[in-house]
This record gives sequence, structure tokens and C-alpha cells, in this order.
Amino acid sequence: MRLSWTAFIELLRCTLRGHLRNRLALVLAVAFIPIWIFVARLCTSDQVVRIRLDAISGPVSAPAGQVGQVASALGAITMVAGFITFTETFQSREMDRRLLLAGYPRLPILLAKLAALALTAALLALYTTILLWISLPVRHAAPLALALAGAGLAYGGIGLLLGSLVRGELEGFFLIIMLSLVDTGLQNPVFNTLMDVAGVSALPLYGVNQLALSSALTSHIPWSHGLLSLTWSAATGALALLVLHTHRTSRSPLPRRSRVQAG
Repeated sequence: MRLSWTAFIELLRCTLRGHLRNRLALVLAVAFIPIWIFVARLCTSDQVVRIRLDAISGPVSAPAGQVGQVASALGAITMVAGFITFTETFQSREMDRRLLLAGYPRLPILLAKLAALALTAALLALYTTILLWISLPVRHAAPLALALAGAGLAYGGIGLLLGSLVRGELEGFFLIIMLSLVDTGLQNPVFNTLMDVAGVSALPLYGVNQLALSSALTSHIPWSHGLLSLTWSAATGALALLVLHTHRTSRSPLPRRSRVQAG
């Protein structure tokens, strides 16, 4: 157990260091999120719109600019978290395989990636909540931060999954972008006012979107929808861990030079 705990700490440190070395991810996290929120504020009017939220079972009246900023913040977090976790997982596949061949236990490798994802989602949520707090009158900051963290966890789990499945980085980036655009577009009440598209409640951002909009714009806090989003995030992460486990334990041959060195 002590050896596994030591391995987990070391692998977590290496994973986080890999995130910090990813300059594109850092730029996206620091610059893309506030820019995306500002663009939403700039491109939407202050006209009051009437939207319907399932979380409070009724209509809500709020300025379109405020609704758009919250929805854009969710979209920005999904892309950034997805990119960060996908890039690290994809680039570390060969190293993880070598660690397993060298005798490292499997579970710490998998748990280190999930722990790094949780830390990343928490930091992104805190940063984005502060930005939204500055930009608009947020009613309840804590549940809003929980919703943003749930969005990061959900798409971070998707990034882990894609990082283990796809063969090229471009494929993974494209899938993350398309999933995020479709999901955020259908969940944005400025574009989809009635929120009556069939199957929208099955999408990853449904629960966090309901919790974020309700917490930021109303006096209601629909904790049940927050729990729904965390359940979805946990399921995504569990599936990603399962795929990582099966792929890492498969006996994929190393390159010839690596086999000679291993022998």
C-alpha cells in the first residue's frame, strides 16, 4: 500500500507538471475564458429575455447579456478542460505503457490522472467564478462554482477517454470542439429559449447549465441538478478509467529498440 501511495503521489506530480508545460493549455485557461465571456457580453444585448429553466419549473426573466455570459463561461471551461486532459493523456500513452512494463502498479497511474483532472477543474471553476463575479451580479457564487467544476469534470473525463482511444491529436481536438459546441449551443437559453429539444437532458452540460443559470440569475439553488451533473461526471470519469485500464494492460508491443532495452 505504501508503494502504491508513493507511486500515486509521484505520478500525480508528473501529470500536473505536464499540464504546466503545456503552454497552449495555460494560454487557453488564462486568456480564452475571460475573452469568451467578454465576447458574449459584447455580442448580446441588455434586453430582458424570458427563458424557462427545468430546475425551478418556471420561466425566468434576465438580461440576455447575463445569460449569455454564464452559458459562454460553461462552454469555455468544457473546451479548456477537455483540451488539457486530452493532450496530457494522448502524449503520455507510451510513457504509461513503459511504466507498467517497469513494474508500476496500474491503479495509481489511473487515479493520478483523475486526481489531476479534479484539481484542474477546481482551479478553472474558481478562476471563472471570479471572472463572472466581476462581470455580472452573481446571486450565489458557491453553487455556481460547483456547476463550473462539474462542467470541467465532465469534459475532462471525455478528454481522458478520447486521449486513450483516438490515433491522432487532430481527431481528438475536433471531437472535443464539436461535442462542446453542440452541447453548449443546445443548452444556451438565448438561442434555445424553450429548451425543448428532445434528448437535451441527456447531454453532459444539462445539469450544470441548470444549476449555473439558476445560481447566477435567480434566488433558487437546484442542488439536485448539481448532483445530477456530478453523477454524469463520475460516470464519464469511470468509463475513461476503464478504457485507460484495458488499453494500458493490453500487450501492445513496444518499438524494436525499446524491446531490446527492456530485455
